[in-house]
Amino acid sequence: MTRADATQPATDETALTSYQKGVLAILIFLQFTVVLDFMVLSPVGAILMPTLQIDTSQFGLVVSSYAFAAAASGFFAAGFTDKFDRKKILLFFYIGFTLSTLFCALSTSYASLVTARILTGIFGGVISSVVLSISTDLFPVQKRGQVIGYVQTAFASSQVFGVPLGLTLANHFGWHAPFVLIVGIATLVGIFIFLYLQPIDGHLKLQKDNNAFHHLLATIRNPVHLKGFSAVALLALGGYMIMPFSSAFIVNNVGISLERLPLVYLATGTAAMISGPLLGKWSDKIGKIKLNQIGTVITITMVLVFTNLSKVPIYVLMVTNGLLFVGITARIIASQAINSAVPAPDSRGAYMAISSSMQQISGGIGAAFSGLIVTIQADGSIKGFDRVGYVVAISAIITTVMLTRMAKNLTNFSNIRK
Repeated sequence: MTRADATQPATDETALTSYQKGVLAILIFLQFTVVLDFMVLSPVGAILMPTLQIDTSQFGLVVSSYAFAAAASGFFAAGFTDKFDRKKILLFFYIGFTLSTLFCALSTSYASLVTARILTGIFGGVISSVVLSISTDLFPVQKRGQVIGYVQTAFASSQVFGVPLGLTLANHFGWHAPFVLIVGIATLVGIFIFLYLQPIDGHLKLQKDNNAFHHLLATIRNPVHLKGFSAVALLALGGYMIMPFSSAFIVNNVGISLERLPLVYLATGTAAMISGPLLGKWSDKIGKIKLNQIGTVITITMVLVFTNLSKVPIYVLMVTNGLLFVGITARIIASQAINSAVPAPDSRGAYMAISSSMQQISGGIGAAFSGLIVTIQADGSIKGFDRVGYVVAISAIITTVMLTRMAKNLTNFSNIRK
């Protein structure tokens, strides 16, 4: 066992405690709001672009502005995240995220929306890294695949409940309505964080250098960390390239109406929500490398099918998207479990923050690049979406090779090497 998990028990055969289950529930609902805030832009984009009279490149900037702001914020916060109680850090950034999302709901122009998304990214981009740090601090490595699997249900839940509800609200009350919904849920989650979550400050006893800048540099310069940053950055590229224009592609190319679009997200989200916990437990059993490889094969196959679809019945689209999200979920669970084993406890917050920033930078580049590849035809159809699929497939192959090599060099838990 390496220093990254020296504070964790060697074995853990017991079930999660009631407090751990409560914390896990809070993290799931918290991630739900953060994920929904980003994901709802894709389906709402079909309404937002004509309403604000913006083109695909401008909409790509709306998406990527969040990502680039989140990346900058993550790097800035990386030197400080290991210097404070993680509960306090989480509350600070989550309150900022909630207020920034309210600004999104109140935006009335392209300029104000981009500004709001930048602010949301500044706060929201750090939250995911804090959640991963808390998950790693509080849960033993033998249970980490299972825990990450449950946390990943936030992504699926946003598909099953959040996106369909947000789309329904957007169809009836305008594109601002989903953001109002997120603000309401986030306010309740914030109250639970304040009242239930206990201080998480064990890492403070391990700090050797109180200089935040030195701590940041030490984290970045670590050769093992650099490999992890590169792998997770490339992993994020595909999702950000596909998501921004998927709803417009489904409506205008595949021929699914806006009224039936929530059904697509409902079906695909259900598949991911059911598979998430199962894949998490499976990863602890067969190993993270194998799960990542299996997920990559599924993802590549289904992304090539999806991005080349034409007019098909809605059930074909549901099956395609459902399998695609199963593959994506498997890759995320495996990669995050592998990534959680890289840093030492005293640099975990900094590593996770920088890792999140690298994902956001890659995602921002992916979203902007995707906006340049695709174009909207006179009839509203999306041209060039198949080329996006080919780029995503290639990046998935490279990412899998990188993660496999990195994981095989980690010795802090055996099942990652299976």
